[in-house]
Amino acid sequence: MELFDRSPRRVRLTEAGAAFLPAAREVLAAERRALEAVDGFIAGRAPVLRIGTSAGMGARLERLLEALERQAPGTRVELVSLPRGDRLRRVADRELDAAFLRGEMEAPEGVRQIPVWQDELPVVLSSRHPLADAAGVDLARLAELPLDLTARQNNPPLVDLVVDACRDAGFEPVPGPPHSSLQDTLAALGAGSPGWTVLYAAHADQLLGGRVAFLPARSPDGSDGPASSLSLPTALAVHGAAAPERLRPLLAACREAGRGDRGA
Repeated sequence: MELFDRSPRRVRLTEAGAAFLPAAREVLAAERRALEAVDGFIAGRAPVLRIGTSAGMGARLERLLEALERQAPGTRVELVSLPRGDRLRRVADRELDAAFLRGEMEAPEGVRQIPVWQDELPVVLSSRHPLADAAGVDLARLAELPLDLTARQNNPPLVDLVVDACRDAGFEPVPGPPHSSLQDTLAALGAGSPGWTVLYAAHADQLLGGRVAFLPARSPDGSDGPASSLSLPTALAVHGAAAPERLRPLLAACREAGRGDRGA
């Protein structure tokens, strides 16, 4: 059915178009009322931020959530723990508002990564080890000890970082015995098993006072500064089309969480 009579100089409704017009206006008004009803429902609920988290965020995550409550009171936060690739995919599909990522990783189209902080990786030793009371440790002094790390496929940036740091210190790390989890590794070291590993500093802050010691890695030249090679950059992955006002409180909270601690 033709609704418009078009000519080079004007467009006007046909008889059918004139008959259809009132019903079309009713449809548009109904759509507007439906959208207003949904907007009113959303406005009456607390806003929700869905955030993908990385393993070992520890005390840093606690500080982030406290800062987010100050930045956006009443915001409900849903934390989702997923492998890195799944976190990025869900950000790309708008199923997550943001996700934390450590190390460099290619992001899907439309996703951008905003640097938020550096995560230090202190060395973990049994508290019985002679170096446990030191202010820091040169990795070369650990050359004879087995290194307990997760399999590379579980965390390529961390494993590559630590192995390369050992090689820079002049040795090839001795592989440690297989453990099913970080909890098993820390328990074995705490019980006096020879070996060492690394742990994110923010996670270590939650475990102080146990049977293991956490020591900053010292530069091979013996300087007092920590070895810059034993830290991983952390970024916040967000969708490029995300509303800035929605992410602004989260980014401010990241800045707060990234200041004033040894994991920054």
